[in-house]
Amino acid sequence: MTKFVFYFFFVISSIHSFFLSKTALSFGTSISNLSGSSSLAATKYPIYCDEDVMNQKSHGTCVGGVMKNLRWNCELNTADRICCYNRHYAEYAGYWEKTSFLKEADKDKEITFYDSVTGKPLFIAPRGRSFEDFRKESASHGWPSFRDNEVVWENVRCLKNGEAVSVDGTHLGHNLPDRNGNRYCINLVSVAGYPAEGSK
Repeated sequence: MTKFVFYFFFVISSIHSFFLSKTALSFGTSISNLSGSSSLAATKYPIYCDEDVMNQKSHGTCVGGVMKNLRWNCELNTADRICCYNRHYAEYAGYWEKTSFLKEADKDKEITFYDSVTGKPLFIAPRGRSFEDFRKESASHGWPSFRDNEVVWENVRCLKNGEAVSVDGTHLGHNLPDRNGNRYCINLVSVAGYPAEGSK
């Protein structure tokens, strides 16, 4: 069963990468011709990095293991495998809805999502939309989905194949653009950490 799940996500990841390249070609002209802030965002993001960000470190691609007690009752072994020893696979679709996230989330405030390894802030959502809009979009895709203005770009990068990672080598998910622009589909187990000392 495990091999089947991994194979399934490998296929999905390959499709995602193909979709990403096609979307960049089909949307490139129309997005770049938009006026105002949308045009600026389209040309500025995502911020790319080289493959060496994901070189092997002390714990897979990560600088260390994931935190022992993750937020929202996220499962430790799943988080460690996806964050640090993985480039293609994901938590199963809808996993985030099975955690305590929806029950615990303050739906009237922005939520900061921290790296499960380093505790650095990676995403802040919802921004420019309601929590219900954020929930609906995430539920429709299967994973928490963020937009450009919800990314903490100081700590997040993308590779050319669409993989979203932290600057410290934590695998986060993938950028899967749609008609509204970049959409970062992220594993909740990758962003379920607690803030590191000095992080807001």
